[in-house]
Amino acid sequence: MVPPFKVCIVLGTRPEAIKLAPVIQCFRQCPDFDTQVLLTGQHREMVDQVMALFNLGADRDLAIMQPRQTLTDITCRSLQGLEALFQESRPDIVLVQGDTTTAFAAALAAFYQKIPVGHVEAGLRTDNIYNPFPEEANRRLVSQITQLHFAPTALSVQHLERSGVTGNLHQTGNTVIDALLSVADRRPDCEVPGLDWNRHRVILSTVHRRENWGAPLGAIADGFLKVLERFPDTALLLPLHRNPTVRDPLQAALGDHPRAFLTEPLDYTQLVGAIQRCYLVMTDSGGLQEEAPSLGKPVLVLRDNTERPEAVMAGTAKLIGTDADRMLAEAETLLLNSEAYQTMAEAINPFGDGQASQRILEITRAYLQQTTEATVRQPLAC
Repeated sequence: MVPPFKVCIVLGTRPEAIKLAPVIQCFRQCPDFDTQVLLTGQHREMVDQVMALFNLGADRDLAIMQPRQTLTDITCRSLQGLEALFQESRPDIVLVQGDTTTAFAAALAAFYQKIPVGHVEAGLRTDNIYNPFPEEANRRLVSQITQLHFAPTALSVQHLERSGVTGNLHQTGNTVIDALLSVADRRPDCEVPGLDWNRHRVILSTVHRRENWGAPLGAIADGFLKVLERFPDTALLLPLHRNPTVRDPLQAALGDHPRAFLTEPLDYTQLVGAIQRCYLVMTDSGGLQEEAPSLGKPVLVLRDNTERPEAVMAGTAKLIGTDADRMLAEAETLLLNSEAYQTMAEAINPFGDGQASQRILEITRAYLQQTTEATVRQPLAC
């Protein structure tokens, strides 16, 4: 009888916590696994909110977060902390998610200990190593040292095959849909002081990508102002990222507008409630490109390219960049043309059916069983 397999799931940011929450729940409910959850602390309060929402606890926390930390800081402190933890616990496999610096550092730390890596949300690509930065490089590097690739879509599988990755490529769907549907079933609300959801058509936005820092961020703010001026029946709900590089310019440009509601980051329940109640989404977030279509909301992507072209090809999202006039024109189309709006709102979401986490568990179990059997069959050294 094989004892429970030891799986270590590592996360550090809010998007990772959301997308790994249903995976953690799945593995912890299965007696075939001894599941350990490690936090790096790349984000703090935002991760704690998600963990509490899904009633999850962490086994260990590196608590690496520091004010104005750099990518080098995050990578080095994560590597050092995870080295000691992996040496101590010796998991049979380490699971990481996406393209964060935490995911890259955890995969590298596992590789240094010769521990297999499973990559959730594998195969996303823009083919521009600096856009998004550092995510595009992170996910490419993780792919090179991963044994199990959990690709959310057929296109993600093709990306991996094209880049020379072979073996153990599995199309699972995206775990964010698992998380989203479980919360949406609760019909959550999103109360924002002063915001009347019944009076205004609300544009929900999140902005945080590094490639949009500086001048693009100023252009985005100008675009929002143009939309608000053109359409008095609209309001903007913009939860601000914690990073002052993002927060301060948006606050300066939009903070005094009576129909711009700049809030602290919404917890995930509130975010799902906001998606359900908003009219459309304008964002540079990868997660919202996946989540909003599941709830029938058109997405205008404030980027020049995306690692989620499936949404664009399906018609649920549209790349519009950061030019203020382009933002106004594209928003105007959806605010004035009901047929154009319905075409996007009713397009089929390509990101999954809410069963991705269970597929990941079954694939991981089969892989570890095969690995164990192969080890047992090895002839003894004389």
